[in-house]
Amino acid sequence: MNAQSERTTLTAAELRGLFLFESLDSTQLDWLAERGRVENRQGGAPVYSEGEPATCFFVLLGGTVAVLRRLHGDDIEVSRTDQTGVYAGATQAYLGDRVDQAYPNTLRAITDVELFVLPADEFAQAIRTWFPMALHLLEGLFFGTRATNTILAERERLVALGSLAAGLTHELNNPAAAAVRATDSLRSRVTGMRHKLALLADGRLDGSQLHQLVAMQDAAITRATADRTLSAIEASDAEDELADWLEDHGIRQGWDIAPTLVAGGIDATWLSDATAAVGEEHREAAVRWLAYTIDTELLMGEIEDAVTRISGLVDAARQYSQLDRAAQQPVDVHELLDATLVMLQAKIPSGVNVVKDYDRGVPPIPAYGAELNQVWTNLIDNALGAMDGTGTLTLASRREGDSIVVEVRDTGRGIPPEIRPRIFEPFFTTKPVGEGTGLGLDISYRIVVNKHHGDIRAHSRPGDTRFEVCLPITPPLEEQDAPVERGQ
Repeated sequence: MNAQSERTTLTAAELRGLFLFESLDSTQLDWLAERGRVENRQGGAPVYSEGEPATCFFVLLGGTVAVLRRLHGDDIEVSRTDQTGVYAGATQAYLGDRVDQAYPNTLRAITDVELFVLPADEFAQAIRTWFPMALHLLEGLFFGTRATNTILAERERLVALGSLAAGLTHELNNPAAAAVRATDSLRSRVTGMRHKLALLADGRLDGSQLHQLVAMQDAAITRATADRTLSAIEASDAEDELADWLEDHGIRQGWDIAPTLVAGGIDATWLSDATAAVGEEHREAAVRWLAYTIDTELLMGEIEDAVTRISGLVDAARQYSQLDRAAQQPVDVHELLDATLVMLQAKIPSGVNVVKDYDRGVPPIPAYGAELNQVWTNLIDNALGAMDGTGTLTLASRREGDSIVVEVRDTGRGIPPEIRPRIFEPFFTTKPVGEGTGLGLDISYRIVVNKHHGDIRAHSRPGDTRFEVCLPITPPLEEQDAPVERGQ
């Protein structure tokens, strides 16, 4: 160190030589000289670290410093300078306790450096007292920008919610409409079955024949509910064969009921044996009664399938929103991914193949389920947009040490290298005007890194883009929900 580096204070004249203070009057310079001090740092030592309480304002007097930002667990150097008079540290101290007073970056001494240090509260007092108009302008700019960010972030969430709601409505409409149609058809079939039963039971059949008819009905229902699959050709051949049998036995319009009977597993041999007990004079009524019975059973199966699908969609929506769960609790990331896929089903083009490559051995993790679902939504939506309707979307999971990694891959056009460093910046978007706010990945970053103390990484080349979300299996002892600062 030279002799100058041993000083502990600066004179008013020395302060005036710094561009930051050159316009101050003598009284103000004396005030700064009285309250500030000179400090030295050895090369390689941090002057302050990102996230620590912002207690001081620093001005470089000599040497070289670097500004670093923490990204994905690594400190990334964003600037380096040896310009005398540059400043850093508690630059927002004038806002007081209205904002979190923490250092937004790390300042490191590259060589031995000399610094003028002013306590944060003294710096704040100087700004508020000496520059009242500038203070109002700065406050307006800061809080206005923050309010704009909040509004746009909420807008982003509302747009995403509207899209999901439209998709869910579309998905619910199909099974709901199917259930309504099946119910309407079922009503007419039950009415017809009652009429046929009245014809069969008006005294022309004895008790034993009625018992045989009921047994025949039970056997038909058993066949109708059996799990069987016929190809289109096999079904057509079976319908033709049964229609011929019906015509040979004098049953009118047999071609009309043959498809229903075949769908219920009924063939000519079984029908001949089953209706033999009622006699030829009652055979047509018995056959049509059986057709009504099978049709009714099939319609009830359709209703059950439709209602089950509706129930599954509702369950997926509940899983996606996590409305019935605590804010943070152990979650299975695979359930969250599956629920997100269901919610986005209407947005997945027919030309996109969805592949799941889950490691079922990964354990549940403590997380905010609804917010992780927002991350999956943003990443999957971006992947779909990059593929332009054709490609493969892959969702994968694996364990890496004390973390699990969820990977969203697509075969789209990729992210150009020149914009890759900016993709997590707020308001940065490559989408056309009106189609994106540039907040999807920024929000995802904040949820993963800040809320869950994890990491999110991107690797991309044409035909292979991967976003990896790393989440700790065991959370830190203390959860910190302060917003992640950007833009330094």
